[in-house]
Amino acid sequence: MCGIVGYIGNKNSKDILIGGLSELEYRGYDSAGIAILTNGKIDTFKAIGKLVNLEEKVKDLEVDGLSVGIGHTRWATHGSPTELNAHPHLGEFSYVVHNGIIENYKELKESLISDGVKFLSQTDTEVIVHLYEKNFAKLDDELKAFEKTISQLDGAYAILLITKSDDKKIFFAKHGSPMIVGNSEDEIYFGSSDAALLGKASEVIYLEDGEYGYTSFGEIKLFNKDEEVALNKKPLVGDKISAQKSGFRFFMEKEIYEQSDVLSDAILGRVSDDKIIFDELESDFFDSVNHIKICACGTSYHSALSASYLLERDAKIPTTVEIASEFRYKEPLLSLDTLFIVISQSGETADTLEALKMAKRAGLKTLAICNVDNSSIVRGADFSIMTRAGIEKGVASTKAFATQVIVLWMLSLYLAQKRDSITKDKLQDEIKAIKHIPAATIVKDELHQQLKRLSKRYLHGHGFFFIGRDIFFPLALEGALKLKEISYLHAEGYPAGEMKHGPIALADSELFTVALIPKTLLYDKVKSNVEELCARDVTLLAISPEPFDLADDFIKTDSHTHPMGEFFEMMVVTQLLALEISIRVGNDVDMPRNLAKSVTVE
Repeated sequence: MCGIVGYIGNKNSKDILIGGLSELEYRGYDSAGIAILTNGKIDTFKAIGKLVNLEEKVKDLEVDGLSVGIGHTRWATHGSPTELNAHPHLGEFSYVVHNGIIENYKELKESLISDGVKFLSQTDTEVIVHLYEKNFAKLDDELKAFEKTISQLDGAYAILLITKSDDKKIFFAKHGSPMIVGNSEDEIYFGSSDAALLGKASEVIYLEDGEYGYTSFGEIKLFNKDEEVALNKKPLVGDKISAQKSGFRFFMEKEIYEQSDVLSDAILGRVSDDKIIFDELESDFFDSVNHIKICACGTSYHSALSASYLLERDAKIPTTVEIASEFRYKEPLLSLDTLFIVISQSGETADTLEALKMAKRAGLKTLAICNVDNSSIVRGADFSIMTRAGIEKGVASTKAFATQVIVLWMLSLYLAQKRDSITKDKLQDEIKAIKHIPAATIVKDELHQQLKRLSKRYLHGHGFFFIGRDIFFPLALEGALKLKEISYLHAEGYPAGEMKHGPIALADSELFTVALIPKTLLYDKVKSNVEELCARDVTLLAISPEPFDLADDFIKTDSHTHPMGEFFEMMVVTQLLALEISIRVGNDVDMPRNLAKSVTVE
């Protein structure tokens, strides 16, 4: 999500910046901009939409001689996709681009406003440039002012800053978001991915968290904790597509591995030590709401089902879930005390959009959970919560599902706070569990290798059952969907307790059963259900923190104190299993047949 480029040298910096941004388009964006500093003068250009709109704006710009430039493609998190919200952001004499989320931007912004600073955008990023200029006014030293600025920031960031007070330098910092510095002879390049530097830089430095510094013509100075550190340069090799995939075989694989980072992004600024915060929502929005109806399709429907358990359990509010394509034609009864929630990764899902329009016509309050700001569904709903998953190129959704679920979990706790349906101690436990989720989704190499080996055993037979109970039933549905989408093998998700009510008739040695057996929730019940299947000689893959003697194959998960920790870890296992089986059968994992990323037709 979002892309950063930078350049110092004698070549045409306009072309280098635009070219670098074009190599980062795969990351997803809704606006773009560049700023070029030459002989104390800064030219800046911004445009919403595709990069071609920015190219049109800069077509007459001529850049000669030594120049300093920064560029950015933005995926909106704070503020809608507008030119004012697009990067670079400006102060009186400086410009900044930034990836990540500044968690304490509100406090910083309020302090700066009290000092008389006027803000132009709705973004968290703009505080960086104003804070820098405030610090420079006190310290009269660019590097010290920059050091002071980054020490005041909480959250994740990759930052490039240029300033008229020293028009031959780019200042940079990294914490939690990727940043690469490259050089070729006297030229210096920056990028948030290898793809922006391929064919330009011969050597690169992959910055570590906490590192910062500045570059000037032919020079890189790198610091950590106020001490200069040696440059660890590495040769830059590879092609542009592999660079976009960051060394992974498929975009889907890369996106599974990215889930820990995007879940951190989804949480940032929304979880404090003692409460859940949604600045996007008005405090009285949920007044008079006595029922929730959620409408979605496909993977988003599975996240909605997961949310129904959480909303009823934590917020104590009746919740129903509808498949959008069915909801449209069932002549539903809609009461005005119902909050209508729609979920869509793209924000353009046709059936979900039409369901939203029906709810609006009926006068219901509406809320969108979405990954794309300014999409049709976001524009149509009363309020929206962005999932911050970044672009997802694999057709089979992974990180979009993960971020939807964690946003809905936080929303259920937010409502529980407002309705006083949760104790302070229980809320503390939930917040602690949420903060642990990014770590729970880090892919362990030994797990992935085990699933690669196991996958060769699951290429025949007459189908798969994925089974689970409670919130693990929607996860079973999602696991089955992932497998059928990319492997073309038949797979179904079932509640474990329902097997004896019909589906167990299919049980034999050629039926593969993937059992989700969490220790923290209904363990003995699920274990008993699985034993019934084992008595019918199914081939069983058990996923659990507890060994299961009857299993043909066993994936051991970590011990967790909260069911959602097990949920997210098992989610990763089912995604990797689908990936490896699909690779074994020789399919194009990222572009499965007959499917599209955004379903915009009925």
